[in-house]
Amino acid sequence: MKKILKHREILLLAIIAVMIAGFASRAQGFAAPGNLANIFNDTSILIILALGQMTVILTKSIDLSVAANLAFTGMAVAMTDAAYPGLPLILLVIMSIGIGACLGAINGYLVWALQIPPIVVTLGTLTIYRGMAFVLSGGAWVNAHQMTPTFLNVPRMPLLGLPVLSWVAIVIVIGAWFVLTRLPFGRAAYASGGNPTAAVYAGIDIGRTRFFAFVLSGALAGLCGYLWVSRYAVAYVDVAIGFELDTVAACVIGGISIAGGIGSVGGAVLGALFLGVIKNALPVIGISPFAQMAISGIVIVLAVVFNARAERRAGRIILRDRAAPEISA
Repeated sequence: MKKILKHREILLLAIIAVMIAGFASRAQGFAAPGNLANIFNDTSILIILALGQMTVILTKSIDLSVAANLAFTGMAVAMTDAAYPGLPLILLVIMSIGIGACLGAINGYLVWALQIPPIVVTLGTLTIYRGMAFVLSGGAWVNAHQMTPTFLNVPRMPLLGLPVLSWVAIVIVIGAWFVLTRLPFGRAAYASGGNPTAAVYAGIDIGRTRFFAFVLSGALAGLCGYLWVSRYAVAYVDVAIGFELDTVAACVIGGISIAGGIGSVGGAVLGALFLGVIKNALPVIGISPFAQMAISGIVIVLAVVFNARAERRAGRIILRDRAAPEISA
């Protein structure tokens, strides 16, 4: 039993299963396969964003601009589709990823070259990107009747029992696992956040690693810009407002350490699914929106406390804090 509890993902998966069973006892059909597939589909965008946020957090940084990036990119591709309905969808998807990556690169450059704290940079760009979306659209909405059917319908199209949106999330999960566990960038990301001093001596450029982490996070946010707009058939300035906090919450609940260097793709996915189950279940059983916010906040605080205690037991914080003084001496 102790061995199982040491594995955060197994414990979190068990908690999610218990939650589903509990909610199913209050709401008939909640645990039905079709409803669970709908919950996964509803959570797909959060999963993708959380994986980008996880990559940044692993390097001991944070990206608070992901939702604003999503809003600006979604507005840009929606307006482009409305103005030029003959453009191929693949071109619009590439455009959304490219715009998102450029916005992420701005964050990464400011953190890398100017040595500005990531939370300050992304808090500023959060406002800037929202303002850019307002300037671009003039405050107007892009509605479903202005977008082409292909633009709207492809993510909703069923494929082997799941919508394309869900399959995109699954592909991104597999890709993130491969990048973070099998490529040099993944090892550099873990090392940059886990022990920056040792990473420098190992020849890892921490600044460049953080830059590419922000680019990856921005690219995934850009992709989600298209997915969000097509999923909900509307683009406006305040789309996904506050969603950046959900991505951080998903990472924290999934065991990704805010101090950097600790976490897994499976943990981020399960953290997002945990939030997805809560957000889908609480309205069904009659919990008010204000109580939902309180419950989500309590869960996040408990997750942070759990993470901190786990790190302390492992001796990670002590080793990390002692590393710099010993090198100086």
